[in-house]
Amino acid sequence: MRSISLTLKQLSRSFLLVAGFAILGLSAHAQGDAAKGEAIFKSKCTACHKIDQKVVGPALGPALVSETDDKWLVKWIQNNQALIAAHDAKAVKVYNDNAQGTMTVFADLSDADANNVIAYVRTTWADMQKKQASSGGTVVAEKGPSDIMVYSLIGIIIVAFVVILVLNKVIKTLERLIENKPDLLVEEPVEVAPVDKYAFARKLVKNKKFVFFVLICVSISGGSWTWVTLWETNVHQGYQPVQPIKFPHDLHAGAMQIKCQYCHSGAYKSKNASIPSLNFCMNCHKTVKTESPEVQKIYAALGYDPKTAKYDSTKARPIQWVRIHNLPDFAYFNHSQHVKVAGLKCQTCHGPVETMKEVYQYSPLTMKWCIQCHKRTEVNYKGNAYYDKLQQVHNLLAKGEKVTEAQMGGIECGKCHY
Repeated sequence: MRSISLTLKQLSRSFLLVAGFAILGLSAHAQGDAAKGEAIFKSKCTACHKIDQKVVGPALGPALVSETDDKWLVKWIQNNQALIAAHDAKAVKVYNDNAQGTMTVFADLSDADANNVIAYVRTTWADMQKKQASSGGTVVAEKGPSDIMVYSLIGIIIVAFVVILVLNKVIKTLERLIENKPDLLVEEPVEVAPVDKYAFARKLVKNKKFVFFVLICVSISGGSWTWVTLWETNVHQGYQPVQPIKFPHDLHAGAMQIKCQYCHSGAYKSKNASIPSLNFCMNCHKTVKTESPEVQKIYAALGYDPKTAKYDSTKARPIQWVRIHNLPDFAYFNHSQHVKVAGLKCQTCHGPVETMKEVYQYSPLTMKWCIQCHKRTEVNYKGNAYYDKLQQVHNLLAKGEKVTEAQMGGIECGKCHY
């Protein structure tokens, strides 16, 4: 009888645990880190998206509130092209709704990174809605738990408490019965064997399959860590050194809308984009923002006295700019081929410079990144002198006529001189 009493007590505790786990199972959900998501969003998403309004792509706030399947969203962020190619219904609808615009593939983002971005967008959108509500605007109602879920949860809790009360009453009745009739309970002597604390560990060590499994896991983990470490070697994405003069690109290229090639004129006609001399800055800053501490640094470097408007060459000194985008010596990159021939925008590689207070390395600039860009970028060869010249050479070869290296660009400076 005593064993029955103990069994009923254990059953009541188990039932309470089941009810608790049911409550947790209905309410728990995975959430990302909005703080980490903010950094990823600003570095990878702001060129095409904003949270509250459409830019190149749709406004992400309302889109992520209406779409609740986070697993699908993670797959879309990492490789939307694969979903479209697989004829996924949601992916095809998004593709068609946005005038068949192609979204960048972010295969380098892990599931956790994608979830962090989703959490940041939803959190920021909710804050925007709250601010709008406090100022008298309209609020998009957030979807809470359904009535069925709430009623089911309440029902489970009520049933759990009723069962526990009944079981406790039965237990107390049995305990009183045992106390009044002790002969009903017959306890058998139990021999207690000495406890070996390390018996389980010894058993595992002797198990060859388990040992082999552990070695495999350690080898895979160590190899993965080594591979990731070596893969990230000399990848300086996000590198933002302190410059001798703080040049705000968000003011010049953003608010003032000065074109990139006004200062970096070499990008259109040469291998290097070039950095303008300080005399170029003086075109504006002889009269604009003369009281600024950063402009005063320009005056000091040129030996310029703003009061007399004269230069003293004995006081002039060069500005030691710190290079940000630095390719390996074995990699050849020509700005004019990409800007003039291919017609690419500076933001393709350098990111949204017009929003940067201080410039940093936006793209990883790895070989894989360059190859992926070359695979998805279409060549516009019509009316392009470079490709017209190649077409002429191709026609001469088809006719069997003589073609020299000079006709194929062999005497261009960049062919030999880096």
